[in-house]
This record gives sequence, structure tokens and C-alpha cells, in this order.
Amino acid sequence: MNDILIQGGRVIDPARGRDETANVTIAGGKIAKIGQAPAKAAHVIDARGLIVCPGLIDLHVHCREPGHEEEETIASAAGAAAAGGFTTILAMPNTHPPLDNEASVQYVLQQSARAARARVLPVGCITKGREGKELAEIGMMLAAGAVAFSDDGDGVASAAIMQRALQYARSLDVTIMQHCQDPDLSGGVMNAGAVAVRLGLSGLSTAGEEIMLRRDLALLERTGSRYHVQHVSSAGSVSMIRWARGKGMRVTAEATPHHLLLTDAACVTYDSNYKVNPPLRSADDVEAVRQGVVDGTITCLATDHAPHAAEEKELEFGLAPFGMISLECALGLYAKALVETGLMDWPALIARMTTGPAQVIAPRHPGLGTLAAGQVADVTVIDPDKRWTVRTDDFLSGSRNCPYEGWALRARPVATIVAGKLVHSL
Repeated sequence: MNDILIQGGRVIDPARGRDETANVTIAGGKIAKIGQAPAKAAHVIDARGLIVCPGLIDLHVHCREPGHEEEETIASAAGAAAAGGFTTILAMPNTHPPLDNEASVQYVLQQSARAARARVLPVGCITKGREGKELAEIGMMLAAGAVAFSDDGDGVASAAIMQRALQYARSLDVTIMQHCQDPDLSGGVMNAGAVAVRLGLSGLSTAGEEIMLRRDLALLERTGSRYHVQHVSSAGSVSMIRWARGKGMRVTAEATPHHLLLTDAACVTYDSNYKVNPPLRSADDVEAVRQGVVDGTITCLATDHAPHAAEEKELEFGLAPFGMISLECALGLYAKALVETGLMDWPALIARMTTGPAQVIAPRHPGLGTLAAGQVADVTVIDPDKRWTVRTDDFLSGSRNCPYEGWALRARPVATIVAGKLVHSL
């Protein structure tokens, strides 16, 4: 007898071009078959009227462990991810201490296995201590289980070090993920513009993002490496990524819910839950990022889930840390920004949350992002018409710095299956 039968759902698998009503049978932790024929199973999920798709993947999550377990742990992040329909998340390395050696990579994997919820895969640091001065032991971390490399929270300022990182990554066929922000143009707390002037707050211009991205693309053209742009926020960045992909460079990029839905006007209340890095931009930037997602310039959707303690976010806007959380409501937010507006259909949205992210980590973790027979049974079941209200008190995350409290959303995951195990259901 099979383990799980998901019956009568709309099966959407962008990796295989599948969009049909069918049954999905899971056995031994793997996809056994997809088809119309009835099957027997120990557990049956009635998916009539629901979407059945490959497990959602989030490339950008701050788990805060080790170092700030009062804000989030690998276990709580994994639970929040499963509640949001994500079967795999990537843990950013800006922890304390940073994930810059093989022991820290192994620690993340051990804690992920112990949590037994969503799969948590470690991203190692590009440079030792994230200090931007010397390459970290990328090869050793890769062997220990890292799936990509980033100094997220800071961009790699030195062109020479970034070039060496790209060359080394090319030889290992692994992705470098970059937080594009020129440090000489940092120091602001919100988007530079009329709103910042009116509020008396220092601004972060789009130039800081675009200058570093332009430099990196010049290096990428020379090295031919895999390169991923984190949390794209500006129209200029979208244009450069579009140009690079048109030239055949191996560039991927991600967009967050907040850069698809919110503008810098949200900061007028001085609510620090709207303080993020890169900051909320102008309406023109939001429209450009949306169009980048629609036309495939931006291949991935990622939350940049960044938990913080309440007492930190209660500080005045200028002193509060950057970051917001959205793992548990991200799907509804993406649907609001892209599906309900008529910009994308469900197969296209699911592709940006499965196939696109899977391609970024495919060399190190193949087989994710598809419902192909014989592959690991990571499955998300979605009710596309489920209307619900965001209540942060119900979140499984260890923090509550979410600006979407009280938002009415449509579309919600109702079942999350990781490696054939039902880890969350409504």
C-alpha cells in the first residue's frame, strides 16, 4: 500500500509542463506516479478544487541560529516555512558566528534534520567572517553540504575578491548570491526621495544597488559563473539583469513580497516594520520589479524573512534594525501582487516558487522543484480561493515583526509534504 494519495487536484508541475486534474501517489518518500487510475493509500488527501504542486522553495531566509535564538531558530523557521507551504528554505549565513566553515554548515543540517519540518539548507559565507577581506573555505563548506554562497547583509565590496569568488565558484559549479549594495552609498534608513525628505530620514538611493550589480555583471561576463541577485528592488537593476540574461549570462534573481506590494509611502507612519534593506522603493520601481517577474527576468520569488525581537523593532525608525517576516503569508502576498492583478496565472507563479529556485541550487541539490516520478516527494497543496486574515499571534515563527497584520488575503497552503511526510495541514 502507498503512503499518501492526493486525489483529484489540479496538478501543476512547471518543470514538466504539466497542468491537469490527476491523482498523485507517494510511496517510500518519493513520487510514485501521477495519473487518473485509482490507488490505495494509508492516507488520502481530497484535493478537489485545490492545486497540487512541487514543494515551494524559498532561497532567502534568516534563521538567526546560531547567535540570536531569541528571534528565530532553525526549528521555528522550519515550522513557519512548512506552515507557509515551503518544503525547502535556504538559511542565510549572517549569523553569530557567521556560517563560514564546514562545522557551521554541518550544524545547520543537523538542526534541520532534528526539526523534521521543512528542509533547511545552509548558504555559506563568501568571505571569512563576512568581512569582505579573504575568501572563506568555499570548497570545504560545499563538501559539508552548503548549496550556495553569500555575504548577505553586506555586498562584497572588493572587485578583486568578488572576481576570485566567481572564478572559484565556476570551477565548482556553484552559485554566488550577492546582496548588491555599495558600502560607500549605504548609511540611509529608507529609500532616498521625496518621502524621506518629508520625514526627515536619511536615504538609500538605488545607485548603491545598481553600481555594485553593474560591476558584478562585468566580472560575470569574464568568468561565466553562476550568479544570483538577491532582493532586487530597483527599475535600473531589472533592466541590467534583463540585458545580462539576454546576453546568455548565467544570472538569476529574486523578488520579495514587500518589493512587489509596498512603496516608500508605507514609511510615513514611522512604523519600523516597514524598514528593510534594500528599502521599499518608489511606485515606478515596484512596477518594474513586477514586470521583471512577469517576463522572466526575475526567475525566483523569495521572502528575505528577517526576524527581530519586539524590543528592537520598538525603537525609533532610524535606530531599529532592518527586516520583516513573511514566510507564513508569502504565498497569499504573491497571489495578491501577481495573480489577482491579472499579471500572471497560477502555473507561472508556481514556476517562480519551484522551478526557478530549484535551478539556482540544482548543481548541489538536484531533484527538487518537480513532481517527476522517482523524485523526492516534496509537495504543496494550495487552496487558491481560501480567504483568510493575517494574524501574527498564530505564526509559528519566533518573531512578530510583520507589517501585514490584519491583511485580508486569498490563497493559502493547506498541506505541506516533505520527503513523503505530511509536516503541516490546515
